[in-house]
Amino acid sequence: MSKELLRGPFGLRACWLKPIEREHLAVRDREAVNVLRDREAVNDAGAPERVPEKLGAGGTHAAPTAQTDRAPEKGEVIGTSLLDSAESARILIVDDDPAICKFLAHLLGEAGFQCHTALSGEEALRTLGREQVDAVISDLNMPGMDGMQLLKEVQERNSHLAFLVATGVDDIRVGVQAMRSGADDYLLKPFQGDAVIASLQRALHKGALEREVENYRMHLEELVLERTQELEAALQRSEQSYEDTLGALGAAIDLRDSETAGHSRRVCQYALRIGEALDFSEFQQKTLARGACLHDIGKLGVPDGILLKPGPLTAQERKLMQQHVLTGYELVKQIPFLADAAEIILNHHERYDGSGYPCGLKGEEIPLGARVFGVADTLDAMTSDRPYRAALPFEAGLEEIRRGSGSLYDPQIVRAFLRIPAETWPAIARRERRGSGMPSVIRGA
Repeated sequence: MSKELLRGPFGLRACWLKPIEREHLAVRDREAVNVLRDREAVNDAGAPERVPEKLGAGGTHAAPTAQTDRAPEKGEVIGTSLLDSAESARILIVDDDPAICKFLAHLLGEAGFQCHTALSGEEALRTLGREQVDAVISDLNMPGMDGMQLLKEVQERNSHLAFLVATGVDDIRVGVQAMRSGADDYLLKPFQGDAVIASLQRALHKGALEREVENYRMHLEELVLERTQELEAALQRSEQSYEDTLGALGAAIDLRDSETAGHSRRVCQYALRIGEALDFSEFQQKTLARGACLHDIGKLGVPDGILLKPGPLTAQERKLMQQHVLTGYELVKQIPFLADAAEIILNHHERYDGSGYPCGLKGEEIPLGARVFGVADTLDAMTSDRPYRAALPFEAGLEEIRRGSGSLYDPQIVRAFLRIPAETWPAIARRERRGSGMPSVIRGA
């Protein structure tokens, strides 16, 4: 192989040519000129290329200067401002001809690049495995792994690594195909120094932009995740505020009637324990807790003379007392997060055989939460002091609920209730009388 000085359309240039390339030199020159003219025509037809801002210390963008604000002139090397520190760009040159590797390494070294060379695709992959590389310049026609195969391997390992292919004019279509396959540009042989450096800098600039976009996308995902977590935390705080308000309302209801103090807390815990035995979902448990907490909110509208009367109620007084379920339902039904709980408030005095109020619903016409609550409410009513009688033992409460199975209470719920150890109920009552607060499920925990 000989070193020849050739004068063509690009002026005086030096290169090492393979024999087949020397035979088609004239054709290569004409085709190369046409390709460059086509590129210039595309650039002239589109928007002018923007000169990238100069990178400051640490990779940050420095303030634009008068030089970087201007449009590039025709023939000027594009993207040089991204690579003012050219020594930071590491280039891998791949060609089976050592002379071409040496020529490109010298050319790029003079321009300030750090160069590695490889005489085959396999050697190039080994080099990429142990060295940090910013760009690859590879010949297309090589024995063993050719340039197209190397391109595919490199893209699988690092899709943002700049990759340029070198080809003779006879291989222009292959070069175009390589670009369609992911190569950033192709270089025509024999090489022109300025054209090689300009193409390389464009490819490095493109890779830098792609990495910047990828980093932005990743940071955007992190930002979205962070904002989502903040929103979830805010919603959780709002929900807890709602639940704290419910707890305060339940306590206010209990304080209205000192004889039933703590009733809302106890009956809420009883109902949740039965719901647990029935494998209620988290949503069902939360709805049950909210309904239990507010089930007697309508009693705020009942006169003290009726609510606190120590003896039996008259028929008229009983009718007024029964209105508390409708009053409570009207109070909370328009609150979106209490819509399901409102059904428990309305129906917690319905009975399985249809003997309850306000609508005389039967069986499964009664919402499931209200059927569960009916058992829990009866247990606490029987085992708590009332104005007209003293508390009964828990054994009496369990026996009363057993007798009411199928008539007053849903048999399936009664069976689940009776499977729970009997000592559970007095333990809950003792704990709630000490004032443990509302259950965690109602606080959104």
